[in-house]
Amino acid sequence: MAREYSPLACNLYLSCTHNCKYYYAPHALQRRADVYFCKPQPRRDILKKITFELKKQTIDKQVLLSFIGDVYCETADNSETTREALKLFLEYNAPVAILTKGGSRCLKDLDLFRQFDDKIKVGATLTFLDAEKSAEWESGAMPPIDRLKTLKTLKENGIKTFASFEPVIDPEESLGVLEASVMVGCVDHYKIGKLNNYKGLDKQYDWEDFLMRALALLRPANKKIYIKKSLRDAAPSVELKPEETQPDLYAVRG
Repeated sequence: MAREYSPLACNLYLSCTHNCKYYYAPHALQRRADVYFCKPQPRRDILKKITFELKKQTIDKQVLLSFIGDVYCETADNSETTREALKLFLEYNAPVAILTKGGSRCLKDLDLFRQFDDKIKVGATLTFLDAEKSAEWESGAMPPIDRLKTLKTLKENGIKTFASFEPVIDPEESLGVLEASVMVGCVDHYKIGKLNNYKGLDKQYDWEDFLMRALALLRPANKKIYIKKSLRDAAPSVELKPEETQPDLYAVRG
């Protein structure tokens, strides 16, 4: 569920160039995939709308950029609207989380990230370790190694980092990139789910085995973990700690 990622969200763009085969947004927006997967324009008057909301009320809960699209895909304005929105959130002291498959594209705003202090976290969706498989499923997204290196750069610059392991298209690939992220030490907080309703693929996998192996990698490394409800439901025999089932526990706050 989208709510598991953040209490609040702001969608700056409503299409994307990452061309993810599994992505739910075209169906949710009732658009054909060939119409949705294009270089997006910013939403009309979105900066004015953000300013209005920030002036109207104090935003002290985490705002995710974004539930639809990706603020660091190849946008029509080179993500300039993303940068201007970040300036507004910074001005009004609103906490922000960013989830992207755009990897190093986000580093153009590293100077702004630093100014948020502990009120920002930047994350990557990690799906594959194999670059060819990643290109097959997410042809417009940045390669896995780029996303991992970007997370490392962010962490080295004092930025809180997180990783979303959803969808899990190939459990072995997800476990491979998860292990790589632990070895690199580039992720503070892990959110782990599963693959949902994509051509029956999810019915082929042993989700209890996947979850136990993921926890065996993360718990000894003392990583912060959230297991999404879909995976909890698919692996009911796996015992979880209370903090591993609280979606907002590690959200940034105002």
